[in-house]
Amino acid sequence: MFSAGAALAVWDPIARSDDPVGILWRKRLALSSAAAISRLEGHREGEAQLRDAFALRKPGDDPGPAGRMLIGWRALGEARALRSADWPVRFPGFFDLPPGPGAEVLRDLGARFVGRTPPLRFAAEAAREVLALGPAWRGLSLWVADALLARALGWDRPVPLLAAHLPRAAFRLEGDAWIAACASAWGRGAVAAFDLHIDLTRRATALRAANLRRSGKDTAAIIAALLTEDALTAQAGAEASDRAARRLFDRLTSLGLVRELTGRATFRLYGL
Repeated sequence: MFSAGAALAVWDPIARSDDPVGILWRKRLALSSAAAISRLEGHREGEAQLRDAFALRKPGDDPGPAGRMLIGWRALGEARALRSADWPVRFPGFFDLPPGPGAEVLRDLGARFVGRTPPLRFAAEAAREVLALGPAWRGLSLWVADALLARALGWDRPVPLLAAHLPRAAFRLEGDAWIAACASAWGRGAVAAFDLHIDLTRRATALRAANLRRSGKDTAAIIAALLTEDALTAQAGAEASDRAARRLFDRLTSLGLVRELTGRATFRLYGL
């Protein structure tokens, strides 16, 4: 627990920063968390399928169970998660869970005073309380743990860490063994998240510094979106056609400033 706390303390300033890259960082971590829960539940959707379900949906479309779960994990990184009054009823739906009696448990956890309990212990114990609702609540239990950890540490925006690094066998543990497993997972997650932030910051700095010709409003808007969004399609903007957007993304990719994330010839997605 001490080592995990030290790892979290190293990037505490990153978690508190208002840099736009922090938004993208949390979305990438949310994607990893959603994919981990998908594997845990025995589903076939990995990161690529989850990204497609979210990024390629049309306005008003139901993204399906996988897409809804990713939306739920992305919501974890929003400002002041758990602070809205309706979250105990709203968030179980992202994991295809009925609110029912679980809403009361979640509402109690959200309102509980952290007190002097060490943040890691408090968040791990809260996750165990949600797990008591049944195996179907495993994903949301880890979501709650990350949210409550952020609240205990004074972060306005939680960081999805636990789900991608907690082994399946840990769910059979109780008491101090469970808390130790969570602390270890948070420690590994903190190290991986730190490395990811360094990489995204480097890529963002290069994109910001790029001297692009004919840098119109659409180009500026796309670059701004790339700094905060996990994946974008090459769509027409206010001043440019689909073809012009594709040319821009092809150029950014050829310059090494942006990556094509799918490996497909069609329905491509781009991101840092």
